Amino acid sequence: MRKTKLGETDTILTLLAEDGRQLRAVAKGLRKPGGRFGARLEPYAVVDLLLHSGRSLDIVTEAATAKTHATLREDFDRNAAAAVVADVLDKISLEGQSEARLFALADASLDVMEEVPLGALPAVVVAFLVKAMSMHGCRPQLDVCASCGSPAEQSALFSVAAGGVLCGACEVGDASTMRFGAEGRAWLTVLLQARMAEVPGLGMPDAAVADCFALMRAFIAYHMPARLKALDFYAGARSE
Repeated sequence: MRKTKLGETDTILTLLAEDGRQLRAVAKGLRKPGGRFGARLEPYAVVDLLLHSGRSLDIVTEAATAKTHATLREDFDRNAAAAVVADVLDKISLEGQSEARLFALADASLDVMEEVPLGALPAVVVAFLVKAMSMHGCRPQLDVCASCGSPAEQSALFSVAAGGVLCGACEVGDASTMRFGAEGRAWLTVLLQARMAEVPGLGMPDAAVADCFALMRAFIAYHMPARLKALDFYAGARSE
């Protein structure tokens, strides 16, 4: 998910384990020309690692590539989208805490991002965001009022703070509301229920993608303790 320079040639890798735990390990000599790991430890790659326990951090002793996802690093649009996946997972995964669905979501998302037509990438990003936040315990409430639980089918307002749509009575005085109509709610519901591989074929309209992306970006910014630079960059790249 992330690389951090250590000394002149070593690198600290932030990894997502298969059970969803975050791991940090040192790859010695990774930045040295002709190093033993070569290009096997690159962002977005899926790898089998053998780790040796060190005093503070594990040490990578063996690495075998399962998926390179090289196209994600070579294409600007795909790289920007994949960086969102890595950045979000870096923020929501925790050392010592398993969440097996995170790895499966990451793997499926990167697979789709590598193959999908560029025009469908934004919908895939939105699908990843809403699924990841739901796994993180922040599933948007889209059918009933997030404040009082009453029906809110006609609501056009979404409370970022409360985490869902609001009824007419509860929307008064909530400064965190955004306009978010029935079409956007319907599409977010579809994305939550769909598999990542199915998202490109859903035919999600550009306007709905834009509305859902804007909502999820604000939602994540409110509920995440750290700024997601990759998401900000992706938003800027989409608007150019």
